[in-house]
Amino acid sequence: MTLDQIKAFVAVAEELHFGRAAQRLRMTQPPLSRHIQKLERIVGVALLKRDSQRVLLTDAGRAFLEEARRMLTLVDTASDRARRIASGAAGTVRLGFTAVSAISTLGTLLRQLSEHLPEIDVILHERVTAGQVDGVLRGELDLGLARPPFNVSSIDSRVVFREPLCAVLPVGHPLTTLDRALTPDDFDGQPIVSYNPGQARYFHELTVQFLTNAHPRIEQQVHQILTAVLLVAAGRGVALAPASARSLGINGVVLRDLIRGGSDPLNGNSGVAGKPVELHAIWDRGSTNPALWRVLDLLPSLD
Repeated sequence: MTLDQIKAFVAVAEELHFGRAAQRLRMTQPPLSRHIQKLERIVGVALLKRDSQRVLLTDAGRAFLEEARRMLTLVDTASDRARRIASGAAGTVRLGFTAVSAISTLGTLLRQLSEHLPEIDVILHERVTAGQVDGVLRGELDLGLARPPFNVSSIDSRVVFREPLCAVLPVGHPLTTLDRALTPDDFDGQPIVSYNPGQARYFHELTVQFLTNAHPRIEQQVHQILTAVLLVAAGRGVALAPASARSLGINGVVLRDLIRGGSDPLNGNSGVAGKPVELHAIWDRGSTNPALWRVLDLLPSLD
């Protein structure tokens, strides 16, 4: 059974006239008649009653017409779906994110996708940056919202969000009473909740570089900003975190501004003072997922 045979039958069944059906299909009557004959042989029953005066549907033909229309609709729908997936207007994107990136960027992106690309399904994976990089390299993720640096030649990235670096202090801490932005010297001798140099390299280096000329005590090293803020709330020290950590809604902490300006912590320069925190979109530059490129079009580019 072929699609041409199905189309031929539907045309004849709806026109009840071979001449008009042939004209509708832009073909001559002899090949149209052969399509119908082959189809009836395949189905095993007569679908049409025809003589020199008229064409009628048999009972079997009426039943077959209903299913034939469904088949043609399914083919049209499948073809349209395939074209939309090929163009990136539909499909699936597996997206990695961290808890704080969800606050700053993820919600906005998901709302834009719902509005502009509603046929793209987004499968969310919460992972730290190292896990996202690994996921992109393994093909488990199409896109990540992660922190630099990304020392992998096959991964592309661009800045999609910047925000200030802040101090996270427990309520009642003496530094909360200062009516100014905090400097590295303010943290001299303070217990610090810092970040793991492997799993949270970016925030580890931001913290170390900001406090280069101070003499804090490193009490803990954690993987995630949320954990650092929770430990501060528990009185285990102070920490540095992006301003969006305010939106975590953790009771018992106060976020204070740091002095602005300075140089690049990732290049080993000293004197960093409140350098903006960057969030990057990361992806495999060789990705063959058309939906990925449509999603990237919705993300800002701050490079």
